[in-house]
Amino acid sequence: MLNYNSPINDQKEYSEIRISEVEPILKLNLRGKKRDFMTKIGKELSIIPPSDPNTSSGNEKFNILWLSPDEWMLYSNDKSDLNNTNLLEEKLFNEVSKSKIGSITNVSDHWTMLNIKGKNTFDLLSTGCPFNFNDFKNTKGAVAQTLVNHIDVIIHNKDLNNLNLFVRRSFANHLWSWLNDSSRFF
Repeated sequence: MLNYNSPINDQKEYSEIRISEVEPILKLNLRGKKRDFMTKIGKELSIIPPSDPNTSSGNEKFNILWLSPDEWMLYSNDKSDLNNTNLLEEKLFNEVSKSKIGSITNVSDHWTMLNIKGKNTFDLLSTGCPFNFNDFKNTKGAVAQTLVNHIDVIIHNKDLNNLNLFVRRSFANHLWSWLNDSSRFF
């Protein structure tokens, strides 16, 4: 991981919404189609990448988000020890990329992860997003790729009114400002 300088490094609380940037954590892009790819990932992480669209799978250490039929994003649940992170990335790279059964790419510095909690979470997102959250908000582990205020995001429904929102680092400040401005009306 590069020397990460957080674009936000802040936390805001409003009456029914709490928005915070999650400290830099491991994020890997996983790509592959072969059965060996799924087996290696499952063996190393103790998680099988989800095969159903817009779903996730996870355990106490990691979550894997479905992005396309042959692409997933792996992210850690906690800021982990840098040595363990590097070892995991290196091991996956050696097992998957070097053996040419798939691709492992570190995207930790590419995505900023925001956590949004609170009763009005989906009302806030609905004001700047064309996505219909009716089924999504009641489905723990659901994943959506959509736009929020014209910015590409990946949304992971962690639990009831608890979301992780991934935004490209270059757009993080803009989205952060919009979320804060919009949150004041709820």
